[in-house]
Amino acid sequence: MNNQELAGIFPYRPLYVVKVGSSSLRHASVYDDLAALNAGGARLLLVAGGAADIADHYASIERPMRMLRLASGDEVRYCPPDEMPHIVAAYEQLTLPRIRDNLGQREMTVFATTATPEGLVTGTPNRPLRVVEGDRQRLVRDHRAGVVSAVNADRLRSLLDTFDVVCVSPPVTAADGGAPINVDADVLAAEMANALDADHLRLVTGTPGLLADPSNRGSTLPQLCRGEGMTYARGRMRQKVRAAELALSGTADVAITGPHTANAHGGTRFWRTAAPDPDLDLLTRMVEISSVSGGERELALFLLRWLTERGVPAVIDPAGNLVATRGSGPRRLLMLGHLDTVPHRWPVAWDDAVLTGRGCVDAKASLAAFLQTLVEFEPPEGVTVRVVGTVEEERTASGALYARDHYPADAVIIGEPSGAGAVTIGYHGVCKVRMDVARTTGHTAGRERRTAASCLVDLIGEVEAEVGKCSPEALFAVLNLATGGSGGTQTASAVLDVRVPPGTELDDVLSVVEDGQLLLATPPVSTPRTDPLVRAFTRALRAVTGAAPRLLAKKGSSDMNTLATRWGGVPMVAYGPGDAHLDHTPDERLSADEYRQARTVLSAAVRDWCVR
Repeated sequence: MNNQELAGIFPYRPLYVVKVGSSSLRHASVYDDLAALNAGGARLLLVAGGAADIADHYASIERPMRMLRLASGDEVRYCPPDEMPHIVAAYEQLTLPRIRDNLGQREMTVFATTATPEGLVTGTPNRPLRVVEGDRQRLVRDHRAGVVSAVNADRLRSLLDTFDVVCVSPPVTAADGGAPINVDADVLAAEMANALDADHLRLVTGTPGLLADPSNRGSTLPQLCRGEGMTYARGRMRQKVRAAELALSGTADVAITGPHTANAHGGTRFWRTAAPDPDLDLLTRMVEISSVSGGERELALFLLRWLTERGVPAVIDPAGNLVATRGSGPRRLLMLGHLDTVPHRWPVAWDDAVLTGRGCVDAKASLAAFLQTLVEFEPPEGVTVRVVGTVEEERTASGALYARDHYPADAVIIGEPSGAGAVTIGYHGVCKVRMDVARTTGHTAGRERRTAASCLVDLIGEVEAEVGKCSPEALFAVLNLATGGSGGTQTASAVLDVRVPPGTELDDVLSVVEDGQLLLATPPVSTPRTDPLVRAFTRALRAVTGAAPRLLAKKGSSDMNTLATRWGGVPMVAYGPGDAHLDHTPDERLSADEYRQARTVLSAAVRDWCVR
């Protein structure tokens, strides 16, 4: 658990950038999707296209729509400066009011505008177009179509913090000071997703994703890697594929979705990197899908579909946890991993059989190994094996608390990096407490005058000394300090962190800090080396690695401690590939060999425990 995010000062709100064309904006399903995402806590940036509304507007004012035929044979709308006011009018009179009305009916606050006001997005015009007129070619120099050159990310973030939905449409402000620049709405969405470090980009269309055969709506391509989409794209779909490829230079989870829905689980996902081999595909996809604490929904849904396709019963429970179960016997083995990661992501990549990306170590590799083991293993009669991927492990442990109260077990494997050649059999407990001091304001020159901050320093020293008496092996730290006050009162506060070693009673430490505000208290956990679960792992480790098993006792904490708040006497270990020293760092990396070895050890240990 990350100390910095302990009592979650503010929950993480994933950012979805959703591009919807004006045809799809006429369907209620899109607005229902946005409402559901908003209800789940997401921030929403809607990028509106306007092709159908522009055509309707031109028809309503009886103005012919001017087109240009390119040398390639394609036709594009001609956008000289005198046409731009009419294009803007189509958005302002048709598209944006429709969006405000539909989202307003769903009780969402909306900020909707073209990208030109306030310079939300700036663009530069394309080079002159070579067009065909009859049997001649000529250059068109006044065409006000172009590309995005800058996004005002700070202003957009401010709007996203204020409104439930921020809606932006073309055209954009011209960098050359001329008439606005018309840009492709799909590409605009991709550029904005990259600039804002969005978690998810959805390019909504009227078909069920990208089709292998445009004439067959049942030919959806469920996933593609970088560079593969243009093989299948035709017509307007080429711009969507182009936008999807552009977004792969950022960190968003990218999908073309439809018909008329932002749900990615029936569309086409675009991946940044291909797994070196099929057995590494699940791990790679899990790391690519953003799942910062509070934003695990997309990963849970992806894994739910993955399990369902393989015939494994699975659900998402009321806490948001992914739960998959095989077998139905009275002996119960629980493999508990977590879906979430700490913040800050970077593009996922394989380089020389080493995977890099947020969460590959902490702890998506562990959960991926659990799921693949479950899919490949048929529990013997009398045994139930369950995998739970919890939410909020890095912040509030809400998912593990729900699992503790709803999924009892006779033995537990926690998914945390121990390294493929070791297993963790114990963790220190955790006691976090806030200490507050208040004093009447007075001049520091006064005799024996003590400020609130000075009194707090004294108090911290006293608590540290008492903790040392209670448990000489306990670890003591001050996480943060703050001072303040108003009127005639000074205040000072600190959050203290005590790591409680096995053999020390948590209640003894709690008695030392009973005058503070308790933020977190989990007991130390230690499973005997002679326990059947530990023995199953030691046998598996010895057989697979050929070396003496390493049994670890860690000074950190995990969901093992959370379960132990009520599950006294249940044997638990933690196991998973990766170097735990890379947790929460920008250097997370995992080799294919390490992952495969861990999978082999895990599978052997699970089979061993289940049959004995």
